[in-house]
Amino acid sequence: MICKRFLVTGRVQGVFFRQSTVGVARELALTGWCRNLADGSVEVCACGEETALGQLQAWLHKGPPAARVDAVEGALVEMEAPASFEVWRGR
Repeated sequence: MICKRFLVTGRVQGVFFRQSTVGVARELALTGWCRNLADGSVEVCACGEETALGQLQAWLHKGPPAARVDAVEGALVEMEAPASFEVWRGR
């Protein structure tokens, strides 16, 4: 199992991006979280099999129908894998 952090830029807030990401990640059996950032981007941290992470990254480049994704940056991170995939509600 590996973990990756993705930063998604474009028109990705207010278009159901986070909730759509949760659905896709759960279908791919990934754990982690996603959250809006103050600069208008969305941060996604996901853990699971490399193939599933690749599929999530491919979906992030498209996003839900109302989104316009300009770029997706991805990097491996070291983190403890959460039990599920959720929208980040913490600080």
